[in-house]
Amino acid sequence: MAVDSNQLRPDDTDMTSKKILVVDDDSAIRNLVHRFLGKRNYQMESVGDGETALKVFEQFNPDLVILDVMLPDIIGYDVCQRMKESRKSVLVMLLTSLTDVEDQVTGLEWADAYVTKPFHLPLLEKQVQALLRLLQPPVTTFERRCLVFGNLSIDPVGREVTLDNQLVTLTALEFDLLHCLAQHPKRVWSREELITKVWGHKFVGEGRVVDVHIGQIRRKIEPNSSKPTFIQTNRGVGYKFEPPGAT
Repeated sequence: MAVDSNQLRPDDTDMTSKKILVVDDDSAIRNLVHRFLGKRNYQMESVGDGETALKVFEQFNPDLVILDVMLPDIIGYDVCQRMKESRKSVLVMLLTSLTDVEDQVTGLEWADAYVTKPFHLPLLEKQVQALLRLLQPPVTTFERRCLVFGNLSIDPVGREVTLDNQLVTLTALEFDLLHCLAQHPKRVWSREELITKVWGHKFVGEGRVVDVHIGQIRRKIEPNSSKPTFIQTNRGVGYKFEPPGAT
């Protein structure tokens, strides 16, 4: 993760309104990420444990939290959940040495991204940019219209999903992925197309990240996630949204 002075040039994009909180008990990593993103003109705060993170979170009101899982006092998954329950619009990127798929699935129950250590700072920056683009509100009439499919309702303005009139808790990425699919019923999207559309064209990652998020959405909106009706898999290609009753 070494970084030279050329990597620390401020980015041309004005991001001074975006706040990022870094939570990691490894001071070397914490300070490196803080300094690197601070040079990109983000407003930065950083702490080394979960309890302090929760206090700073309420005071600093960050747009994005870069959060280690293995903290000395509270497991990062619990910190993430408490932050999301406090303010559902906050974005959380887990930054961890845990690489198993099971750990990623657990993390993405609440978080919006899962990045494993070791990591490269320029790629981390691109993922930060991709996540922060999710904060941009929809602007067109097409993007603003409420989508209703039987007992499932998707409100892009309020960024809320209801199923049987009950609110469904989705992360920011899960909402945007579901909304993207539902806006174009029956269209089959490849994983690469979904990454470009939802994460942004500069996102660096594997297609597997799409599969993990689709799995999380299915758990929350499908009566039987092993036999999905809303989000269907097109083998060898990708995914599509199938409206109820469609043939």
